[in-house]
Amino acid sequence: MNYLKITLILWLVSSGFHTTSGQGRPSPAGPRKPNIIFILADDLGYGDLGCYRNTGSGQQTIRTPNLDRMAREGMRFTQHYAGSTVCAPSRSTLMTGLHTGHTRIRGNARVPLQPDDKTVAEYLKGAGYTTALIGKWGLGEDGSTGIPRQQGFDYFYGYLNQTHAHNHYPDFLWRNETKVKLPNEVIYVENGGVKGIGSAATKRVEWTQDLFTNEALQFIEQSKQQPFFLYLSYVSPHANNEHKLVAAHGIEVPDYGPYANEEFPDVQKAFAASITYLDAHVGKVLAKLHELKLDDNTLVIFSSDNGPHAEGGNDPAYFNSNGGLRGIKRDLYEGGIRVPMLARWPGRIKAGTISNHPSAFWDFLPTACEVAGVPQPAGLDGLSYLPALLGKGTQPQHPYLYWEFHEQGRKQAVRQGSYKLVYLLKDNRMELYDLSRDPTEQHNIADGNPAIVARLKTILDRARVPSPDFPFTQ
Repeated sequence: MNYLKITLILWLVSSGFHTTSGQGRPSPAGPRKPNIIFILADDLGYGDLGCYRNTGSGQQTIRTPNLDRMAREGMRFTQHYAGSTVCAPSRSTLMTGLHTGHTRIRGNARVPLQPDDKTVAEYLKGAGYTTALIGKWGLGEDGSTGIPRQQGFDYFYGYLNQTHAHNHYPDFLWRNETKVKLPNEVIYVENGGVKGIGSAATKRVEWTQDLFTNEALQFIEQSKQQPFFLYLSYVSPHANNEHKLVAAHGIEVPDYGPYANEEFPDVQKAFAASITYLDAHVGKVLAKLHELKLDDNTLVIFSSDNGPHAEGGNDPAYFNSNGGLRGIKRDLYEGGIRVPMLARWPGRIKAGTISNHPSAFWDFLPTACEVAGVPQPAGLDGLSYLPALLGKGTQPQHPYLYWEFHEQGRKQAVRQGSYKLVYLLKDNRMELYDLSRDPTEQHNIADGNPAIVARLKTILDRARVPSPDFPFTQ
């Protein structure tokens, strides 16, 4: 009996749950609630998947057969947005259903979620779901109120700190609140803001992507008798920003896979391999659901936390990772925040469908609640996109979508209909784009449309509440 299974059984026993079979929680009366799996990539761009090829934005070179199959068997969203343009705030919006004007964590500073922050895992746990986070967290350090098991997850295995997650071959991971030693050997950064946290491997033995997939497969196997929520948060294709300690580039993979003999620069071989390996891991999860006959009762969503990066030597233009959109990670232009999203639920989501519904990370919490039969929480910024997924009923529309970014002099953006305003506070400059005519944001039409600028600027001013951790002044 492995550690994950022991942990789950101990938690279930301590919580007072029992079944006649001795496995998991009792199923409620009536039909079993659907399982929910959210798979998150790290810094994967809108153009990094082949299934977006027929829109003119998709990948031409990097192979993603499993994700392409997921799109064929489900739904592909063309106007889905990450919560932010960097990881921690984006993940905070995903968990809390609040955009970056309201969610607790609005930047990459080490600010933890608090007890009064209620996550999607807490709502689902209250509805009888077994909940697990496997992979990267970034919303609370060891000993803080933000650790996963204080935020609704029954089980956690992975990285707490996002800088620690730069190293795909670390010397330890967390299992719940315990450090688990790994056979990798590393050296740590000894200066600056990442002192004692950032690291690079001098001896690579176990790759965390493999470890996360193995844990995920075990969790699915051991939770098959009751509804479960799995948040599977990979770290590919994020670069190791501390790569210069030991390697020529920072894209950490076991090998270059099918790209070893291609005439690419080595860093681009590694980048391509990281995505193809990620695709293979997603394929293993889908195969496990099929093996256990859970496909028809499991909603699987795949997305990325922000746009593509230019770190560790990677050139996002080499493979057109932003799909021809303007900008990359750390921009509030479309290339920094518009991300791929695929949803698969055989028998419920019509195969091969495309949704142009504008949606965002903060919509996941109300969507998951509606799937689980949980009453819609009040006070959220998110709107359930379940009607769009199922093609039934009226899909609610956002009055606007809002983002703020707390680096590079501070930035804000709002989209209302086809109009998008980008406000660069450092330069006190406002840029207006009509995405219906100019999806690549090449033509700033602010000067010719003062009334639209004024209307959207009012939304920017009202869309946020002050945050002592993330002040927003010029």
